[in-house]
Amino acid sequence: MNIHEYQAKELLAKFGVPVPAGHAALSVEEAVEAAKQLPGPLYVVKAQIHAGGRGKGKFKELGTDAKGGVRLAKTLDEVRANAADMLGNTLVTVQTGPAGKQVNRLYITDGVDIEKEFYLALLVDRATSRVAVVASTEGGMNIEDVAHDSPEKITTITIDPATGLMPHHGRTVANALGLTGDLAKQAQSTLAGLYNAFLGTDASQIEINPLAVCAGNKLLVLDAKVSFDSNAMFRHKDLAELRDLTEEDPAEVEASEYDLAYIKLDGNIGCMVNGAGLAMATMDIIKLNGEFPANFLDVGGGASKEKVTAAFKIILKDPAVKGILVNIFGGIMKCDIIADGIVAAAKEVNLSVPLVVRLEGTNVQQGKDILAGSGLPIVAANDLGDAAKKIVAEVRKAA
Repeated sequence: MNIHEYQAKELLAKFGVPVPAGHAALSVEEAVEAAKQLPGPLYVVKAQIHAGGRGKGKFKELGTDAKGGVRLAKTLDEVRANAADMLGNTLVTVQTGPAGKQVNRLYITDGVDIEKEFYLALLVDRATSRVAVVASTEGGMNIEDVAHDSPEKITTITIDPATGLMPHHGRTVANALGLTGDLAKQAQSTLAGLYNAFLGTDASQIEINPLAVCAGNKLLVLDAKVSFDSNAMFRHKDLAELRDLTEEDPAEVEASEYDLAYIKLDGNIGCMVNGAGLAMATMDIIKLNGEFPANFLDVGGGASKEKVTAAFKIILKDPAVKGILVNIFGGIMKCDIIADGIVAAAKEVNLSVPLVVRLEGTNVQQGKDILAGSGLPIVAANDLGDAAKKIVAEVRKAA
């Protein structure tokens, strides 16, 4: 689960991480009022979307010469004008894709004089089962570009969960950023706050870009991207409330309500599979046969008839879907339950695209009998290879 920058900064501040003053705004007038609460005379107006590259992005409605989604304002009138430009318009960045994202929220922060920018992130390192800290002197840039062009400027350390954050970790990060004296102490304190926030919120990523040395020799977090492990949200009801559904695909939101793992893709063959590994293999074999999957959808190991029906409906809501491949291996999941769900959903939505079903495992014959006796034009497949060939052929025949 992702949250907005302003939410991330408010959260990190509770763990003692230094952030500049700022306020969220949902309207132009709220943006002006937010600026009035700041010292000034320099303000930063920042579009709030779940994507990076906002500063270099462009608004579709404002033309190619328009400024991006992060702007400086020297007066309240400039705050008002920038807020009016951004709210309700579509910001396109390198991370949004050409469709862009509509800006519904702004963050008005206090402007600061930046002397030096750094990059600092905490991530889950699955290879070592530890929290990894990534630090670089090249702040304000895409870390991917730095890794490609100047990998020697990136320092990565891992923290043993048995000992937690130790003083030497802070010294290593401060040294990697070239900080000494009081700034080194601030870097160590900032790292401690970030580490406590990472563990305390079950975060999967905390990315600070930039972490900046500002006037007065102060270290401040000027931008923050925080995401959480969705599987841990039952422990954090307060954090779950920060979720902005307008930033997510409506189908993915609906799928989450049924505890379905669904991700929309750009292809034309819908997939319904049980098990993430089997789902990946199903998508791969569709591509090997010359077409592309329209989604990743894992119904899980113990889905009910109602859950299968909901999954089927979600797939069919995508207008790009020209055919559906159901690939089920019945272990805990019983094939007859899957078959009941498929028949119920197909009848309810008046199925109008080809449907190929491959069933194997528990109660497989009962499942096949249900499909065969449904009166629906369902194409049965013997195995995964056969299923892929048949759905590709059906889609191309219907085109």
